[in-house]
Amino acid sequence: MSSSTVITNIATLVTNDPSLGDGSPLGLVEDAALVIDGDRVVWAGESSRAPATDNRIDAGGRAAIPGFVDSHSHLVFAGDRTEEFNARMSGRPYSAGGIRTTVAATRAASDADLEANLTRHLAEALRQGTTTFETKSGYGLTVEDEARALRIAAAHTDEVTYLGAHIVSPDLADDPAAYVALVTGEMLDACAPHARWIDVFCEKGAFDGDQARAILTAGRAKGLHPRIHANQLSHGPGVQLAVELDAASADHCTHLTDADVDALANSRTVATLLPGAEFSTRAEWPDARRLLDAGVTVALSTDCNPGSSFTSSVPFCIALAVRDMRMTPDEALWSATAGGAAALRRDDVGRLAPGARADLALLDAPSHVHLAYRPGVPLVSGMWRGGVRLV
Repeated sequence: MSSSTVITNIATLVTNDPSLGDGSPLGLVEDAALVIDGDRVVWAGESSRAPATDNRIDAGGRAAIPGFVDSHSHLVFAGDRTEEFNARMSGRPYSAGGIRTTVAATRAASDADLEANLTRHLAEALRQGTTTFETKSGYGLTVEDEARALRIAAAHTDEVTYLGAHIVSPDLADDPAAYVALVTGEMLDACAPHARWIDVFCEKGAFDGDQARAILTAGRAKGLHPRIHANQLSHGPGVQLAVELDAASADHCTHLTDADVDALANSRTVATLLPGAEFSTRAEWPDARRLLDAGVTVALSTDCNPGSSFTSSVPFCIALAVRDMRMTPDEALWSATAGGAAALRRDDVGRLAPGARADLALLDAPSHVHLAYRPGVPLVSGMWRGGVRLV
């Protein structure tokens, strides 16, 4: 039998429910309380109106926010690419070729080593407020290695993505058509039982629009829902393809035409922005302001991977989005919580309203604005996931 707990003395509660609090998209409640019963939120509002509960916790005038929903990461890998980063910061441009370095290290690693690396990064993310995460394969590029990556990931999250189409495997570099056939055939058969999503890197040097359509369509026929790496390094067909196939998200979205923005605005496809990648590659920032002003649903995520965005910190990405992508602190927080949930087609996470999972973080600050105002400072001081308080 579950017991109920009220968290009181919350300076500012972000509910992401406009029907609560101040009526804004964040549904801000001042001097707030939150009631948890089992793994769910059952009440949110002003402290003075909180119902009686079995247990009581004093938030000490801290802000409470939904746990971050990191909807794009690549955490099943081995090795690192320090030398590549160091060289790039000394003037060499990033290209997709560096992925092959991680593929070699990942293939050589044991299952235990891959899982230990995954759990280390998950613990790192959790300490910074992430309670829901998606992660992908894509560093194996053989039937066996892709399937084991997804099997390892699925032990730690429900949001698992098959990314056999990260790049053309070095084993079939001279025959991309044969690799597409493998990705849509034997590899897909082995991977589909372990995944919810299918993804493709639609980019020059990776997969073109026709190849990407074939891969995503084959995945959909196996019950996997599409997401897509789109328009990161140059303009291409990725965003239009994402909308055409009702992909849950088009990720990166750096190089967009007006037609791309319009297509996203008139679809269910979320534009997932990944500022850690631009930071780590000194690339052009996505124009978040343009997307938001057009009515596109935007998510913010880390893209945590060893090559182009080796950060697990959503607060860092929020600070980048506010400083360099012209998002307001409110928009950035919404995108990293409710936006990430939308990119995973979830309505049970990314908010703190009755019925939602009790996934939340307390900040050593009176307001969520401090996430951007105090960049680099570890503000998360308390965590609940599924109603369980984490130490």
